[in-house]
Amino acid sequence: MSSESFSSTLRRLFRLENRRATVRPGRIERIPHVSTTFDGSRDLTVYVPPGYDERDGRRYPVLYMHDGQNLFEPERAFIPGQHWRLSEAADEAIAARTASPMIIVGIDNGGVARGDEYTPVRDPKYNAGGRAGDHARMLLEEIKPLIDERFRTEPEKNGVGGSSLGGLLALHLVLRHSDVFDRAAVMSPSFWWADRAILREIDDYDRRARPRIWLDVGGREGVETLRNTRLVHERLLARGWTSRTLGYHEDRRGDHSERAWARRARPMLEFLFPPA
Repeated sequence: MSSESFSSTLRRLFRLENRRATVRPGRIERIPHVSTTFDGSRDLTVYVPPGYDERDGRRYPVLYMHDGQNLFEPERAFIPGQHWRLSEAADEAIAARTASPMIIVGIDNGGVARGDEYTPVRDPKYNAGGRAGDHARMLLEEIKPLIDERFRTEPEKNGVGGSSLGGLLALHLVLRHSDVFDRAAVMSPSFWWADRAILREIDDYDRRARPRIWLDVGGREGVETLRNTRLVHERLLARGWTSRTLGYHEDRRGDHSERAWARRARPMLEFLFPPA
């Protein structure tokens, strides 16, 4: 390597390390045992973006995420050590100004009842599911008002997101409640549930709003998952979504894991919360 190229490499590494050093982290707040009428209490984990405390006049959009145990803290993750690193992704995107600052609320799932809670209709094959309406009432009538009261939110700017069954639920909620949710993160979604009942929801969607949707899938998640996600992508385009309102990504190396979703967390946030 010539002395000139070596010096260039050093300068590039210095700029990279300096940029990393200037990333200001947001903070994580826990709201334990939030009482709900759905099934007792839930723990909430809230990411508050950097600059929140210094700018007391600014309000922020909110992203409500399912499976809150897996988002921020490795020790609480379903698979210990594997989590979304969502706060780091948000910190980096906000610092680079590739995303507008947002508040993120992680809502713990209901444990063994997760399959019932995260599905819009009952699946006769599994004799389970169909309690997404109860989950929606918990979110809209109890959790959202609490967050709007405690934090400086923009109450009309809300997103919802998740992966697997949580991704299915996110798409269901943004279609059913587009008057509240104007964006959704639909990652590695379980569209197979109840013989792909979500397709009927898309076909029946008749509102003028086209919420902003991030849709993705991993290339190592199986042929059926890839086929179903591509089909939903096509149906949404046919119903009036465009590349401006529908972000679609196939991660060739992605499997069905928190590690894969962690890699896609930052581009998801950048698409849903573009810089002003």
